[in-house]
Amino acid sequence: MANVDSPFGLRPVRGANGQPYNGGTNPYYIPASYGTALFIGDPVVKTGTANTAAVSVPGAGEFGIGTMPEINKAAAGDNDEITGVIVSFSPDPSALDNEYNPASTERVANVCDDPNVVFEVQADGAIPATSIGLNAVLIFTHSGDTSTGISGVELDTTSDAPAADASNQLIILRAVNRADNDTTATHAKVLVRINAHTESWGLTDLSTIPGTLGI
Repeated sequence: MANVDSPFGLRPVRGANGQPYNGGTNPYYIPASYGTALFIGDPVVKTGTANTAAVSVPGAGEFGIGTMPEINKAAAGDNDEITGVIVSFSPDPSALDNEYNPASTERVANVCDDPNVVFEVQADGAIPATSIGLNAVLIFTHSGDTSTGISGVELDTTSDAPAADASNQLIILRAVNRADNDTTATHAKVLVRINAHTESWGLTDLSTIPGTLGI
């Protein structure tokens, strides 16, 4: 059976030790000056600054100056770092139905920024067994879905094949073991960790990962 082509960006599923993902996030700031829409599952990166004014968030209170690093959507490619992945957004009082963040909209994003979290992601191709343990980059072929708020980001296995390359953004840990996932077919699902993480260090192969990964 062919895999369903339904990209969802990066989805946190567990910790490096096999424990289920506990939902932990940190708040990050999206300024109104940022002209790109952001979606749940999008990888993001710190810009090097933070909120320059206090920000009031319904249900979460007020964030003082400098308490939230500013983020943009991470680029896709070699040497492009990632700080984390958007899990949710603060409510937008002017558009409560918005599951995503439209361009040029001030918002607080809740980001999974733990470098030890394992993510599930859809590849744009198949995942041969020889790709397990290699590094890879992301690809932005699809736009995010403005109805569901879900990212269109995928793992690139076609235009930039996985390789033992420390400059790549992710390390492929294993294929997802699920009846609806055929790793020999296009749009296979895999588990990855962020390799080019702004809060951590680079990894070139599984033997360099400290601790246990349950693999």
